[in-house]
Amino acid sequence: MTFSVAGVNERLRSLPSVDEVLARPAVRALAEQVGRAATKAAVRAAIAEARARLQDGLGEAAISDERVLALGAAEAAPHLRRVINATGVVLHTNLGRAQLHPEAVERVVQIASGYSNLEIDLQTGRRGHRSAHVEPLLCELFGAEAAHVVNNCAGATLLALSAVSKAAIVSRGELVEIGGGFRVPEILAQSGCRLIEVGTTNRTRLSDYAAALDLEKADILRVHRSNFALVGFTEMPAVAELSHLAHGRNVRFVHDLGSGALDPGLGEWTAAHSLRDGADLVLISGDKLLGGPQAGILLGRKELVEKCRRHPLSRALRADRMLLAALEATLRLYRDGRGGEIPAIAAIGSPAEEQRQKATKLALKLAENAITAAVVETEGQVGGGSLPMRKLPGAGVALPGEPAALLAALREGDPAVIALVREGRAVLDVRCVNDLSQLAAAVVQAAARAVSLEGAKLQDEGKEE
Repeated sequence: MTFSVAGVNERLRSLPSVDEVLARPAVRALAEQVGRAATKAAVRAAIAEARARLQDGLGEAAISDERVLALGAAEAAPHLRRVINATGVVLHTNLGRAQLHPEAVERVVQIASGYSNLEIDLQTGRRGHRSAHVEPLLCELFGAEAAHVVNNCAGATLLALSAVSKAAIVSRGELVEIGGGFRVPEILAQSGCRLIEVGTTNRTRLSDYAAALDLEKADILRVHRSNFALVGFTEMPAVAELSHLAHGRNVRFVHDLGSGALDPGLGEWTAAHSLRDGADLVLISGDKLLGGPQAGILLGRKELVEKCRRHPLSRALRADRMLLAALEATLRLYRDGRGGEIPAIAAIGSPAEEQRQKATKLALKLAENAITAAVVETEGQVGGGSLPMRKLPGAGVALPGEPAALLAALREGDPAVIALVREGRAVLDVRCVNDLSQLAAAVVQAAARAVSLEGAKLQDEGKEE
């Protein structure tokens, strides 16, 4: 079905005004529930949608109360909200990475709901520094002389290079791009540290670093490759070899490790290993394999950590009270031998059989609501740039129906659900799902919305023809 320009303009002029829609009884009731500002924004959005449909030659000028109410509810809801992670990726960067342990959440609530001794020493009454609340735990757990915390690991790298190094030797195989398009050479440039490239993408020898040091004095920087791995014809000096070379030439060895793993059983090189092998500074994340909040942690020699702490960038990158509260609680769990309780660590270590049992329970809950879901094998990931080669055999359920409409409906729910498409079906991986009943209810609601969306789509396509 096509419209003339005059016909489209006529319909555009027939669109109701904002005040006319606001005067409707159902919309007035919405304003009493969510406020006039949110309701007015919803009305404007509904009118804009109707205008776009008319300009595309679809639909009529009518604006339903139901659409305004739906937009109003969305407008009034918090924009940042919880979602159910049904992707099987444990440290999903887009979904906030590590889930916090309940004790860490409780500490955040306690500290955020009132004042705290964030920057005051309660014994002396004098001003203290923020990292003092976690530094003893970090030093004990990682075997470091000193520690300092900033807001994330990229910030820790920027701070360390700005405070300590004027030039750094880096293997060409480690000049990586991390999440969000940030690249290691750009971080070095921003820090004022000059980059000296050595070796090749796949092979860098100790002699390459030594040759560079023959020409000029520079620190040695090793960078974690994050979310990819080099395999096959490769070579890279060990941490102990680089440390020995650096100290023999009276320069420093800085290890941007990325992952904050404490348990070597996870298969990831740890900061404790690097420090024992002679690294002067090690930079790690709090929200990767440590399983805590987003944080950048500097560990190493006391004089270097103190130099970083006193640098002007340290204030710009400083950690807030909620981050420190969550980090302290997470570290205490490790100190007390309870690291396995941390949600990210538990999810990574959960065996496939346990996942199949969870998936079966979910399928049965869906069957109670007339949704036939098949239990399927899945392959999860650690995520967050950690252990990129490690796969996590697991299980999930494959849902019937057209996947695109169903995935969209799942994202629009409350709580929203983020799922996958595998072999033409929407799949819910249960590895990171805590509440199967909540997920089942979300799927039931989303399935109904998906049917409605498909019906509306077919109706619009019929009008277009």
